[in-house]
Order: sequence, then structure tokens, then C-alpha cells
Amino acid sequence: MSHSSRRSEGAGPIELTIASRRGDIGGASVRRVLPARERQRVGPFIFIDHIGPVDFAAGQGVNVRPHPHIGLATVTYLFAGEILHRDSLGYVQAITPGAVNLMTAGRGIVHSERTPPALLASGQHVHGIQTWMALPVGQEEMAPAFEHVPAERVPVYRADGVRAKVIIGAAFGVSSPVAVHVDTLYADLDLSAGVEIALPREVAELGVYNVAGSVRIGACPLAAGSMAVLRPDHRAVLRAETAARVMLAGGGPVGDRHIFWNFVSSSAESIERAKDDWRHPCVST
Repeated sequence: MSHSSRRSEGAGPIELTIASRRGDIGGASVRRVLPARERQRVGPFIFIDHIGPVDFAAGQGVNVRPHPHIGLATVTYLFAGEILHRDSLGYVQAITPGAVNLMTAGRGIVHSERTPPALLASGQHVHGIQTWMALPVGQEEMAPAFEHVPAERVPVYRADGVRAKVIIGAAFGVSSPVAVHVDTLYADLDLSAGVEIALPREVAELGVYNVAGSVRIGACPLAAGSMAVLRPDHRAVLRAETAARVMLAGGGPVGDRHIFWNFVSSSAESIERAKDDWRHPCVST
């Protein structure tokens, strides 16, 4: 996989631009944005994968087998398609477009993500974003949990040519009902061609990921599949040159983390303990 990033030396609103690199997870093509060589995380977001878009033929689909997590919370947010979540707490939940499914791993959880059997038989189109958010120090060992918020309960800001769904946090005058453990903003913006919108700066760190379309931040173009990390002391205006979809992801800084496989922790010892626990599993999904 190739990877590139570009640090801005000017005085504009962009501190760093990160180009995603291609990979594969559970049979689905992904573009990995974070962690990157020059930036481990933006706010609490320590992992961002752009899934697809991919068309699965009959008999093919997503097959992410049971695997563990510690020290983080995950959201798989879909634009299209359906994925079935199962976890060691006993939750079985269909992940559908626009819904929020927040899985808090805390001291440990096991889950799988697969194409539902009916859609495996027929084939489907899948497109979405998966993120991991590092839990703050002091809460990394909290009890695991799962929360489902259906799409109709996710607040939406609308203006001429703008639809912004606030998945987590508050922006554009609306607030998400999803509770998290650190200052977080996560939003999905659909923009019509020619629209300009001032980007929210309620959070200390903010990344702007271009899912699709032609957009600019100030005078700087942002290619599809790239994330711009904004300077904390600058106001920024996003302009859609064509119809576009953009994700905003950021929040308060959480500090450096150790990452091994699916484990995230401020403690190297916790990572080693998680490795040992997985070698001797006592739960399955």
C-alpha cells in the first residue's frame, strides 16, 4: 500500500494533508486514513477506514471474523448497504445507512462484522466509514458497552445545498444524543455544487475527509480520499466545486497511544495483557 502526506508551510487553515492508502479488510476494499506516518490521531480518532464503495456479487460479502478490542470505541457508519454486528455482550445489530452503532471496548470486547445471510445470497452495494476513538486515560478499563441510535434519531442541520448529520457531538446548532467519554465531533456533510460552509471550530482538533467530489478549503483543493487536518487557530470555509460528501472528525487531544493489531492503550503493559488474553480466549461470537 502506498501512503503520502503533505505538511503545509503557509499561513492557511490546513496544517497537514493526509492521502489515504488502500487495503482490504474482511473482503472489502478500504482506504486507510489514520493512523498515518505523520499523524497518529486527530482528537480521539485514531483509526479511520473508508470502506468501498464496493459491489458484492451473490455469495460474496464482508466477513470480519470475531476479534478483540481494548481501550477504544468504534463506530461503523454506512452510506449504503448493511453489515451485521455481533459481540460478546450478546448484542446482534444490523448496521444500516445513517444509523450510529457505538461499541465501547473498554477493558475488552470481542465482535464480528459480516454481511447478513439474505444479502450474502443476493449481493449488495456497500459504502461507509469505520472509525476507532481512543478512550481517555482513566477510562480505558471501563466496562464494555454497545449503543444503537437509528438514523431517524441522528440530528440533521439543513441549509440551502447543505445537509449535515451530526453523528457525535454538536455542530451547526444541533447536538447528537450519542454519549461519549471525551470531547468529540463526528459529522457527515452532503453538499451541492457551489455551496460554501464555515467549518465548526468547537473542538480543539479537526480533520476534514473528502469522501467524494471536488472541494476546497479556503484556496486549497482537497482530493477525494484525502484528509485535511486544520490548524487550531484558523477559521476555515469549505467550498464544494461539485456535489460532494465530506466527513468531519475531531475533538479534544487524548495523548499518544500504543497500537497493536486491534488493541489501543496508553499502557504497553495493557497491550501485552490483551495479547495474552486473546491467546487464551474464553468468549466467542
